[in-house]
Amino acid sequence: MANYNKVILVGNLTRDPQLSYLPNQTPVCEFSLAVNRRWRGTDGEQREETCFIDCRCYGKQAETFNQYMSKGRPVLIEGRLQLDRWESQDGQKRSKHRISVQNFQFLGQGGRDQSSSPSAPRQQSRPVAPPQDAAPEAPAGPEYDAAPMDQPVGPGDDIPF
Repeated sequence: MANYNKVILVGNLTRDPQLSYLPNQTPVCEFSLAVNRRWRGTDGEQREETCFIDCRCYGKQAETFNQYMSKGRPVLIEGRLQLDRWESQDGQKRSKHRISVQNFQFLGQGGRDQSSSPSAPRQQSRPVAPPQDAAPEAPAGPEYDAAPMDQPVGPGDDIPF
């Protein structure tokens, strides 16, 4: 029998990501997603539920995720469902499902802090001014060498429509 374990979620971060390091210095980023579901009940009333999902990513992805994401930001994640098991201090066996993130995609604006974009790091950076002696930029766009309209189009010429 074949097995397949793939999870794709789109949601908003419920808190800022937390970056830590394993004993072998591998970065680990933990965060939680809120995924909303809206539907109309049998009584015709609009309903909504929110599912909170814990996620974890490793390595360079963990550092990138921690640098660019913050509470409230929307993100798409792909990964696999993983069951963590441990024994608590009082001797009880515990378990928890979590998503082990394999890929993610930053999505548009969201959350409370609308002042920065997903492409801007969370930490503050000082803007860099252009050099004083910089030449003005050339106008954007390609230069076209227009052919006269009275030239016939041959069988080997492409018509761009």
